[in-house]
Amino acid sequence: MTLATGALLPAAQAADPLAVGILIPGSKSDKGWMESGYDGLTAAQKSLGSKVKVQMIENINYADMEQALTNLASKNKLVIGVGGQTQAAVMKVAKRFPNTKFSIVGGNKGDEMPNVAGYDVKQAEIAFVAGAAAAMLSKSGAVSYVGGMEIPSIVNAGKEFGNGAKYVNPKIKYFENYTGDFDNVAKSKEATLAAIAQGADVHYHILNLGLRGMEQAAKEKSTKIVGSYTDRCGTDPLYPAYSITGVGYQVQYAIDEAVKGTWKAGYKPFGLAMGPKASDMVVCGATPEMKTKLEQIKKDIQSGKIKVLEG
Repeated sequence: MTLATGALLPAAQAADPLAVGILIPGSKSDKGWMESGYDGLTAAQKSLGSKVKVQMIENINYADMEQALTNLASKNKLVIGVGGQTQAAVMKVAKRFPNTKFSIVGGNKGDEMPNVAGYDVKQAEIAFVAGAAAAMLSKSGAVSYVGGMEIPSIVNAGKEFGNGAKYVNPKIKYFENYTGDFDNVAKSKEATLAAIAQGADVHYHILNLGLRGMEQAAKEKSTKIVGSYTDRCGTDPLYPAYSITGVGYQVQYAIDEAVKGTWKAGYKPFGLAMGPKASDMVVCGATPEMKTKLEQIKKDIQSGKIKVLEG
């Protein structure tokens, strides 16, 4: 009897699910960064089944992130912050919970901690490629970018979007704006309309719910948007192209690694080097010439022939 019980113990222990807490600061249905992160979470749950147990908190403003992360850290073995805006709060909370693993999706290089992993989506890298695609798609010879919070990764992506557009068309006009808020619909609409008034007919963004404002402006003025984060070609004629930044891929990566017991702390760059699930550029119905040009640009970035900013 004792032997039988002992034989069952390892199986019972193996069946214990990994407790995962995830903070999605914005809306999980924003058609952007947050939704991509949520898609990665649901994909992990589908593939791992009973091996994971998830607690999610969404729609938390910057001031309340530390409290939300403390809540998650007190109940879970792995805590994931979706977005670089969670990094400062994660670093604070991680010090108080040394036995909990923390992963930041969109984390930049910073102070390293033994229980924190930062996954860099390398937004600036793919933004350069998105700028090149936007220049190819533009009929007016002018493109624009609207970012949310004016933090280094968002600003660097804006700069490289402009650089990518100029790489394809040195004479292109480029307009760049920051609303200070990823979710402010009115401000992003105002910024997009201002760029349209100056001739921009293709727009790019790093926004969450603020994207609704860009969509409103583009629909009203018959312009186009290069989408971010996930390939949704064919779902909306407003979007002729999408950059893929693998937000969901990194959420799934963090959970998979923790379940396998191979999770590692420290900074890890993803980007183009990690393959199309991590980073890619898709132009819906692209011509062979466009595909060839974009593939060459991606190769030149990876080889270092084209140098881009971090972030």
